[in-house]
Order: sequence, then structure tokens, then C-alpha cells
Amino acid sequence: MTSTMTKETVAQGVLRTLRHERRSLLFRRISRNQLLVFGAVIFVLMLLAAVVAPLFLGQDPYSVDPANRLEGPGGAHLLGTDTFGRDLLARILDGGRSSLMIGCLVALFTGVLGLIVGLYAAFYRKLGAVLMRITDGLMAFPAILLAIAIMAALGAKTSNVIIALTVVFTPQVARVVRSAAMVVKNQTYVEALTALGSGPTRILWLNVVPNVLSSLVVQVTFIFADSLIVEAALSFVGAGVPAPVPSWGNILYEGKTAIYNGWWMTVFPGLAIMLTVLSINLLGDGLRDLLDPHQVKAR
Repeated sequence: MTSTMTKETVAQGVLRTLRHERRSLLFRRISRNQLLVFGAVIFVLMLLAAVVAPLFLGQDPYSVDPANRLEGPGGAHLLGTDTFGRDLLARILDGGRSSLMIGCLVALFTGVLGLIVGLYAAFYRKLGAVLMRITDGLMAFPAILLAIAIMAALGAKTSNVIIALTVVFTPQVARVVRSAAMVVKNQTYVEALTALGSGPTRILWLNVVPNVLSSLVVQVTFIFADSLIVEAALSFVGAGVPAPVPSWGNILYEGKTAIYNGWWMTVFPGLAIMLTVLSINLLGDGLRDLLDPHQVKAR
């Protein structure tokens, strides 16, 4: 009895040691991944600025003050005012909240839909042929043109922007998931599970999904960045988030009419878009290096 308890205690100690070493190895790999760390730091700062900073700024992004229209940066308005006298910093921060929310939801929806479409397209040949031809047709159109066409049909509304961008980017995710699932499908253990009588649904969701998640996460990260750019382009041409709700795109749209008298209306929201997209792309590159098994073996 005592011998059995001693063996169990030793086994538990070994398991704890292995878990600790695994966590330490993961932390070392993350800390050495400069792209991942740098991108994550910038993105978290931008996220905190959009979500937390407006609570302490004390400026209303909708408050109109015609007497102070197109006031330059400095003083009471750190980044100046727009053509209606509204505080530009408050509008950029509030617009960042809208743009990041849209990007996050688009990334989430495209990830879920792309995962479902890609998995079933990989495992069911006839269904996959139909689904892949549909994705080919959607991907034949430039993203911005397809998004504008969908918005023209649905109307300018924030929820419709999310729907349009989800339709635009889901084929890309589905293609990536299908490619990864096709590789896993041909593995020996999947054939063994099939021979043992496991159903396709069980194999798909319990055995294949964990092996395609790394590719999915990386692709969804890039979709997040792309959706911010396309959303800004839609709002810039008047087909995105409707005024007066601020987004980085419609702030740029308002600034183009006063670009010679109010350069800050285009420079500062443009910098916000650039920094956010850069940070997400760096984060995606870092995640690809971290999750790609070939990169892990090389190191």
C-alpha cells in the first residue's frame, strides 16, 4: 500500500515537473519571438487607448463647436478639431473602438464560417467541389469592390459592414482550413479511426480541428488587419459606418475636404490605422513562427 502511494506521489511530481518545464519552454519561445512581443505590445496599447482612454479624456466626440472649427493641435485639443469643431483626439479614440469592434467581429465570424466550410469541403468531395467553386467566384472579385457591392445592396449600416466583410473574407479562411484539413485527412491515425468505425463528425471535430487550429489562428489574425483596412476604405468612400458615428475611415473622409487647412484630420487617423494594422501583422507573423511546427523543428 505504501509502495503504491509512493509511486503515485512520484508520478504526480514528474507530471508537475513536466508541466512546469513545458510552460517555461513556451515562455522562452514567446520572449525570443520579437515580432510577436513587439506586435502584441503595440496592439494592446492601441486597444487600451481606444477602450480606456476616452473614459479619462473628458471630451465628447459628438460635441459641435463651430467657433473652434479646424483649430490646430495643442491647447485644449491635443490633436486639433475637425470641420465641425469636434475634438479630433476624442473622435479618433471613439472611432478606434468602432473599427476594432468591426475587425474583431469579422475575424470571429470568418474564423467560424471558414472553419466549417473548409472542414466539410475537405472531407466530402462532392460538397467540397461546390463550396470551392463558390469561394473561387467570390475571390475572383477584389475585396473592396465586392464589399462595396454588398453594401450597396444592404445599405450603409455598421452591422451590414460586418456582414459584407465576413462574406468577403470567409473564402480565404475556408481555403486555408481546407488545405490543412486535407493534409490531416491523409494521416495514418485518421485512417485507423475510420477503420475502427469512428464517424466523420467525431473525426472532424475531435481529431482534425485541433490540428488545423494553428493555421486558422494565424489566418484570422491577418483577416483582422485586412478588415480594418477595407472597413476604412468603405467608410472613406461613404459606404461604411454612417456618420455621425466615428470610425477611422469616415474621419479620413471628412478630412479630405479640408486637407490643406487641416492636415491633422488626415494624418492622425491615418497613423492610427497604420500602427494598428502593423501591430496585427507583426502579431500574425510572430504567431506563425510560434505555431508552425516546421519552424519549431528548425529551431
